[in-house]
Amino acid sequence: MARIAGVNIPTQKRVEISLTYIHGIGRQKASEICETVGIPSERRVNELTDDEVVRIREAIDREYLVEGDLRREVAMNVKRLMDLGCYRGMRHRKGLPVNGQRTHTNARTRKGPARPIAGRKKV
Repeated sequence: MARIAGVNIPTQKRVEISLTYIHGIGRQKASEICETVGIPSERRVNELTDDEVVRIREAIDREYLVEGDLRREVAMNVKRLMDLGCYRGMRHRKGLPVNGQRTHTNARTRKGPARPIAGRKKV
């Protein structure tokens, strides 16, 4: 199993798809990495040589913010908004949708499971 940026990437899949298992790398960045390193997109991870794995690892370290560093930066950005006390920070603090979605119905992903209101009966 190849280990890149602290993540074990699957060996049976194509390199372009396997790189998306790294937090912060999607399909677009994965294809860019393959292009800069010079690996054909149809090559599988188990067919890579050690030199190619090292070149991929170096390209990711040099150009992209991934895994722990990216998670830390995102968490710091959210914490900054919360400390400022701005609208978006307050929505993060209350666990409500941040980007203007409705909350009268839906929003269950952010709000969690529905809690019944005491004393209210359905008619």
